Amino acid sequence: MTKNEKATIFRAEQSPLKVTLLVFSGASIMCVACAVDPLRAANRIAGETLFDFKLVSVTGEAPVTTCGLPVAVSGRFDATEPTDVLVVVAGFGTQNYATSALLAGLRRAARSARACGGVEAGTWLVARAGLLEGRSATTHWEDMEDFSSAFPGVDVRPDRYIIDGPVFTTGGASPTLDLMLHLIRTRLGMAVALDVASAFIYDQARVATDAQPLVSLGRLDGYDPRLAQAIRLMEAHVDQPLTIEAIAKRAGVTARTLESIFRKSIGETPGAYYLRLRLGAARRLVVDTRVAMADIAGRTGFSSAAAFSRAFSRAFGEAPVRLRRG
Repeated sequence: MTKNEKATIFRAEQSPLKVTLLVFSGASIMCVACAVDPLRAANRIAGETLFDFKLVSVTGEAPVTTCGLPVAVSGRFDATEPTDVLVVVAGFGTQNYATSALLAGLRRAARSARACGGVEAGTWLVARAGLLEGRSATTHWEDMEDFSSAFPGVDVRPDRYIIDGPVFTTGGASPTLDLMLHLIRTRLGMAVALDVASAFIYDQARVATDAQPLVSLGRLDGYDPRLAQAIRLMEAHVDQPLTIEAIAKRAGVTARTLESIFRKSIGETPGAYYLRLRLGAARRLVVDTRVAMADIAGRTGFSSAAAFSRAFSRAFGEAPVRLRRG
């Protein structure tokens, strides 16, 4: 990072990150969802607003995505309004939006923000605003050749997503989800990122620099396969928890080695992660259903409703019955 660049947003921080998503008609609904829904999920899992996001459009009217679905926005894009991150989400027809006024607005917003970026064809608008000059960037693989010709001062690469200083770019919907998981992982930790990925039943094994057409198959990039195996065992035995020794044996390691793997990859013990996994499942049942507390306790592996209530209160700061009433 050079002296004139802001501190990266991709680092451990607990303070809320204000994110403005500027959405254009012609964008893919999947790109919009992959940009915003992981942030929503992270807030829900954390139990607090750590990503303060909002969606806006140039006119303040709902942009219409390629499938015909409009996206509800909170208002018009205001380049003077403070934000930590500006995300430009666009698809077909970006040439129709690249007015001098818009590009000046993007430059102004980017100067005051900590980071800005383009999702899929949003990269074109970020580049037309001059924000990618001298940097590495990517866009959708179909546009790669045209983009390279249009912006010779940009180091164009076929990567899934690229972070270059305060600017980031993605090639499409799935790479955008990868990027958001990376943001969540670096800010809030591996455990929260795993929970968010699991919420979408999303498996990711590719790194940012992999070429876009490759298929994602694993869970998250850089994991130890024994970690994934242990977590799958935990997920399959929420109602009747296995001992850590039993999980380690099935994963082909000792309990001590499994603890080392968890501490290195997630930053907590297998027992702590397993308990948090069960309590997360319990919290969803408390908030989203009317299932009786005793039944929730049984479904999430607690010996009694009282034991469940104590563990829940320690984890979330209030008893499950109070959370449900609230």
